[in-house]
Amino acid sequence: MRAPPVLALPVLLALGSVAALADDKAACVEGIAMLKAELAKPAPEAVQPKLKKALRVAEREMGEGEFDECLDAVGDAARALKP
Repeated sequence: MRAPPVLALPVLLALGSVAALADDKAACVEGIAMLKAELAKPAPEAVQPKLKKALRVAEREMGEGEFDECLDAVGDAARALKP
């Protein structure tokens, strides 16, 4: 028995969001690793506090499962690193 098309759409949307969530989680993990690596390097004094804050926020959001907010924090740090 085939599911009516109306019921198939929510299932497809749910599967798509699971894949996007996994991608965001992986990107968050990579971003946190990048922040830790950048903090291990010597950086200008003005950038250090921004990187530390971004790492703290990213790790907190990762723990809460808010991967999009984790990526926002990583993006903030990336912008702070640009000259």
